[in-house]
Amino acid sequence: MKIPNSDRAVIEPSKLTEYLLNTEHKRGGTKAKLLLQFGYCPNNWQQLESDIRKFHLTVDVNLIKETAYGTRYEVSANLLTPINRPLLVKTVWQIDTGTDFPRLITLFPD
Repeated sequence: MKIPNSDRAVIEPSKLTEYLLNTEHKRGGTKAKLLLQFGYCPNNWQQLESDIRKFHLTVDVNLIKETAYGTRYEVSANLLTPINRPLLVKTVWQIDTGTDFPRLITLFPD
């Protein structure tokens, strides 16, 4: 099963630029260092967004969890990175209660 309504998935630019690609971020810093090693950077955050959509919203979900805030979906798949090397990551998506579209919560190495 794929994430429902993945064609309407929301990936906030700030989630990428201020969190996942920010080496100074308290929780996202180690993720950013890894992503930078694989060729992603804050100045070209659109590449990371495109790769997440291409490689994670087109494959089957690995885990579905109901939470107090909505339904979470976990997807594990490789990104083909800007340096042409695969990077296995897990993305977590949530369809908030009262909505019908997924939004990216986080990404981390898998």
